[in-house]
Amino acid sequence: MSANENLLTTPLNALHLELGARMVPFAGYSMPVQYPAGLVAEHHHTRTAAGLFDVSHMGQLRLTGPDAAVAFESLMPVDVMGLGLHKQRYGLLLNDEGGIIDDLMFVNRGEDIFVIVNGACKHGDLAHIQARIGTRCTIEPQFDRALLALQGPQAMTALARLLPGVEQLVFMTGMPASWQGADLYVTRSGYTGEDGFEISLPASSADAFARALLAQPEVKPIGLGARNSLRLEAGLCLYGNDIDTTTTPVEANLNWAMQKVRRTGGARAGGFPGADKVLAQLDGTQPAQRLRVGLVGLERVPVREHVELHNDAGQKVGEVTSGLLAPTADKPIALAYVQAEYAAVGTRLNAMVRGKAVPMEVSPLPFVPNRYHRG
Repeated sequence: MSANENLLTTPLNALHLELGARMVPFAGYSMPVQYPAGLVAEHHHTRTAAGLFDVSHMGQLRLTGPDAAVAFESLMPVDVMGLGLHKQRYGLLLNDEGGIIDDLMFVNRGEDIFVIVNGACKHGDLAHIQARIGTRCTIEPQFDRALLALQGPQAMTALARLLPGVEQLVFMTGMPASWQGADLYVTRSGYTGEDGFEISLPASSADAFARALLAQPEVKPIGLGARNSLRLEAGLCLYGNDIDTTTTPVEANLNWAMQKVRRTGGARAGGFPGADKVLAQLDGTQPAQRLRVGLVGLERVPVREHVELHNDAGQKVGEVTSGLLAPTADKPIALAYVQAEYAAVGTRLNAMVRGKAVPMEVSPLPFVPNRYHRG
């Protein structure tokens, strides 16, 4: 996707250009990395007011049929069958070795299970789901629909003017809505650690709806650059950086995403791809050899992905997968995989930045407290 003419565009492409966005290739699309205000200003605006993100590159799917929940649950170490109406959950598609094919969000909407997958993975995910459970339920890709995220402490105030009723939602719940004749679906969720919403809507309505949101005094457009710094401060994984097909949920420190009912001793334990390995790691019978951790820099030197981590003896014990100088935390932060014996909070490690040892310390996650609206 090096040549721009090969890049796909989202329904908001003209709006991004009008707003002066700097566009970059991302997941096969031309996407805004930042607007004239710049990454740091956009980051702070999202933390203090409300930021509008175009995430239409992501994939939307509908699973329908009486067996849809049972079938979808067979692909993940996650409780799908027990999910209440209009409740949302984080899920992990696994391969037969327990590696993560993708992380995703899904909602029980009653008439379907609505799934949102990562943009770079969506065609592969669709093929995987179709191959595994295509005979058990109907799988309908809706890759032509737009997806917007409105994030920040004033997101609810702004969105409620356009969609009255959204103020009743709590974190990880959703509702259908309509705007100027268009069918929308709104969840109270996001990827910044802030309160906020994600709105699925027809591509034909996306430009007008985005402009209506940007007309609200609280809202400004935010690019992929600030989306990355916000999610990293929130301790959230970026697929392809912090998780991939070589990492299991336990190695990735995502144990919280696997409900009790799917674990050893649970009513529907196992039965998902890679279950033997994942449950053995979870139970401690075959502990994970490496773990994802948070790191805070003890010097003001940003530490980027692929930087090696050494112990005091100079041996490599890990590698950074995401890192930057965090605008809100105001210090260098990173996510990394380290050998399990170095994963305890407070452990000191050296990041090897251009041959120089930069001291870092294993830190609790998130780096900035989450502010989800739980009611």
